[in-house]
Amino acid sequence: MMSRTVSQPRAAARRAPIDHGRWVPALFVAPVALYLLVFQGYPLVQEFLLSVTSTSLLSPGQQTYVGLDNYRELVFDPEFHQVLRVTAVYTLVCVVASIGLGLLAALLLDGTFRGRGIARALVTIPWAAPPVAAALIFVWMFNAQYGLFSHLAQFLGFAEGGVNWLDEPSYALPAILITTIWQIFPFSSVVILAALQGVPSELREAAVIDGADRLSIFRAVTWPTIRPSVALLTLLITVWSLRRFDVIWLMTQGGPLGETNTLVIDLYRRAFVYLDLGRAAAVGIIGLVVAILVTLVYFWLSTRAEKAAGKR
Repeated sequence: MMSRTVSQPRAAARRAPIDHGRWVPALFVAPVALYLLVFQGYPLVQEFLLSVTSTSLLSPGQQTYVGLDNYRELVFDPEFHQVLRVTAVYTLVCVVASIGLGLLAALLLDGTFRGRGIARALVTIPWAAPPVAAALIFVWMFNAQYGLFSHLAQFLGFAEGGVNWLDEPSYALPAILITTIWQIFPFSSVVILAALQGVPSELREAAVIDGADRLSIFRAVTWPTIRPSVALLTLLITVWSLRRFDVIWLMTQGGPLGETNTLVIDLYRRAFVYLDLGRAAAVGIIGLVVAILVTLVYFWLSTRAEKAAGKR
């Protein structure tokens, strides 16, 4: 009896202690995971199931399974090829121009001058403006009769009469790009300006003492510090450009002749203009795949850059 009583504490002592702390991170992540599963995962599954059917908006309950026919028709559709081309051009120009202008503005605002605080506040106005209001303002500015850009093109000799920007196939996409870049480049400038605050002043001073010029200081000191922020900013603006709907729809609705018809606009037109929910869902899935591929490329390049920096 005595030996059994003594062996029980020894057996309990040999048991591994239960680590309750390892469940704490899972408890914090669980609400977010549940939210993503319910409001992101379930709709995506339903969208994919819809994309393999022939469904009309007028009778959504009557669905006919067609397999991958919607995707096959999109792959061989010349109009959808134009949609992909317009989306690629729109996204690339938005990313390059907004980050380039944002970097230039951030470098200027990072200097010491009188009224710097006011200038930093003013540069954020386009980003704070509602997209609907900005689109309507630029519609007036691109008007052929009394628009500012029409008079400017006439003054510079690009056109003898007024330029109908939003109705001309060759001018519509540049007009959309001007509006979009004007609105999103302040966000780039704010993010890059915040990154510039983390550049060590000691390294700058040492480079100046060594006789380095401004370009050399930027390449050797400033750019390595702000590069991760610029890389993340590139990803964000790329995804935002792929999803941009409000400005394009309000200004051109994808026209003229499909010259501003991006993936998101094409999805909306197929679903609510042509009433083809199945093919619209297929366009949405293709857009999702494109966004995922862009994200994977970003993380691959980031990992590669970190390994290269570690070897140095």
